[in-house]
Amino acid sequence: MTTSHHRFELPPNIHREDGNTRSVGFELEFSGISLDETAAAIQSAMGLELRSETAAERILHSESFGEFSVELDWDYLKRKAAENDNQDEGEEWVGRLSQAAALLVPVEVVCPPIPLTDLAILDPMVVALRKAGAIGTEESLLSAYGVHVNPELPCLDAESVFSYLRAYCILQWWLVDAHEVDPTRRLSPYIDLYPEAYLKRVLSRDASSMDAIFEDYLEHNATRNRALDLLPLLSEIDEDRVRLAVDDPRIKSRPTFHYRLPNCHIEKAGWSLSESWNTWCTVEKLAGRKADIDGLAAAFLESDRPFLGISRSDWVEFMGQWLTDHGLV
Repeated sequence: MTTSHHRFELPPNIHREDGNTRSVGFELEFSGISLDETAAAIQSAMGLELRSETAAERILHSESFGEFSVELDWDYLKRKAAENDNQDEGEEWVGRLSQAAALLVPVEVVCPPIPLTDLAILDPMVVALRKAGAIGTEESLLSAYGVHVNPELPCLDAESVFSYLRAYCILQWWLVDAHEVDPTRRLSPYIDLYPEAYLKRVLSRDASSMDAIFEDYLEHNATRNRALDLLPLLSEIDEDRVRLAVDDPRIKSRPTFHYRLPNCHIEKAGWSLSESWNTWCTVEKLAGRKADIDGLAAAFLESDRPFLGISRSDWVEFMGQWLTDHGLV
């Protein structure tokens, strides 16, 4: 799905419950340029200050927004680099490993939370990376390069979380087509969709307690490998409960969703992070329309067929028309 380049839509609700502007973080995965080339391109485009570096990571600082992390997306290498940062022999070994890994391991840029009203400040970074030679999803047969979107929620109460969750469950299959998710990425385990049984569980309720949200999610999705990963958000709300179900040190508590569906087309002229964000905004728009969610949830459940389940293609076609008719796309 194509959206207007360089125009980041504002969702209906741009504020947190405390009145401050909501923020969103982005993570970009790509190859084609080295760690140093990536850091240099971002530093030049955005006027950032290099604060620290290892063989696997560079930290760039923005006075206005915080830290941008540029890293090789390989946990083992990053860990060894950190362990050996002050040891000449170890650093030399990790450096050689880093050079070899660059052939297969993507570079990842992790942006700090940016206020929704300031997202256009990321456009010069994308342009600079493209000019430096960054290439994204379609260039990789081995890695599922993508864009991760981490939108902060307006409120962390059960009503708000559940409204977003119901909206996403209704839109999940449509979003795969809307993002034109690359076939290689569809086959990867990192962006697995919620199972149909979970969609039915969520959409069979018109309200939920936080306990039920936790119970249902951890029963069906006790893994980080989901297109919409709720574990960071649930960990922010009750970390101990999440750790009992998924003991994974990579889960970072934060008051955001972790949305992994979009491709990274950084090599394409005119491509912007706005494409990923604006498609996600369809969830934002639907989340605030409870009556519509109720009606769509009922339609979803009524389309269930004995032994066959719900026709994904029929539902995607139905949702595409519904969203058009209601002005949400």
